[in-house]
Amino acid sequence: MDETLSVQGFSRDDTVIRIFRLSAPAAVFAALFLISLASARAAGNVSANDTARFLAGLKPSPSSPLAKLTRAGGWIHHARTMDAAWKRLQKNQLNPIRAWSKKNIPGTRKQMLYMFSGPDFLYANAFFPDAETYVLSALEPVGPMPNMLRYSPGARAGALYELRGSMQTVLSYSFFITKQMKSDMREGNMRGTLPVLFVFLARAGNTINAVEFITLTPDGLAVPRGKPGARTGSPGVRIAFTGSGGKLRNLYYFQTDLSNGGLKRSGLRAFSQALGPADSLIKSASYLLHSGNFTLSRDFLLKNSRIIVQDDSGIPLRFFARDKWELHPFGKYLGPIDIFPKRYQNGMKALFARGRAKPIKFGIGYRWRTHETNVLLGVRKTP
Repeated sequence: MDETLSVQGFSRDDTVIRIFRLSAPAAVFAALFLISLASARAAGNVSANDTARFLAGLKPSPSSPLAKLTRAGGWIHHARTMDAAWKRLQKNQLNPIRAWSKKNIPGTRKQMLYMFSGPDFLYANAFFPDAETYVLSALEPVGPMPNMLRYSPGARAGALYELRGSMQTVLSYSFFITKQMKSDMREGNMRGTLPVLFVFLARAGNTINAVEFITLTPDGLAVPRGKPGARTGSPGVRIAFTGSGGKLRNLYYFQTDLSNGGLKRSGLRAFSQALGPADSLIKSASYLLHSGNFTLSRDFLLKNSRIIVQDDSGIPLRFFARDKWELHPFGKYLGPIDIFPKRYQNGMKALFARGRAKPIKFGIGYRWRTHETNVLLGVRKTP
């Protein structure tokens, strides 16, 4: 279900949109438990938190076997590049998004649900910084625990270069756009979504306490991988982490198919329902929720969400029942980019043209430029 597309504003030769045809899996223990610290150890007795910090260009703990590797020129260059990129990102995207969220989103639910996410914890956390449980789902594999000790100095620098390349466009444009995304996450040295999740967690100021590789069973249970009952289902990972306030939180990522057929087979809906009502984010979703093959995902989001933040590639406006949803437009609706000509919504044009759309200071989705971007905030009405 992968798709590569040329995008307005990018070189046709150098840049393509890697659209996460994220798919639906699903269920997990209602009671969130803290996993054994041993499961958060990478090879060579390196903690997952130190690995995440190393990948993010941040110094690991002084006692970590990785500490001596931070003196290498390749890592120093990586750290400086990441520092500069993060500084720009904070100024242009994350800080404005957090300010917008604080002003406009009424309260928060315990669960943050992000279908078609890829490893994008970055924007999940920016829009919903107070969530207790983040549930992300996509087609990309989790991958193994990164082991930075196994590389030669040259190979290690190359792996960090690959990692930066896989994140370059999401850091600049809010979604993954590199033509190397598929090979990076399935065949490169930094395979899977886990390295990117680690970077975003560490750069957001979190401490990773434990990591557990899991399988989401068809009946919605997240069981340790390799245990009885884990032979069928969606591969996933649970990352237990704490932020600056010391509150324990959980991030779940499931490799799953969100089409109607995939969602029927997965336990994602049961897993999410067990966690309670959700705050949901949908962006750069290839307009999949406009098609007839993703109606189950669309219906579930509308049923189980109390807040929906999306760009126009998310749920079509006509499916938001006016007796159930308050709709708040932000930015400007210019319609889809050229590669999606059939996804223009007259209703969106009318909604944004009534003078109701408030200005916005950041950009997301395919219309990533601030003066072109659109955001729709849906708030479920209280009965």
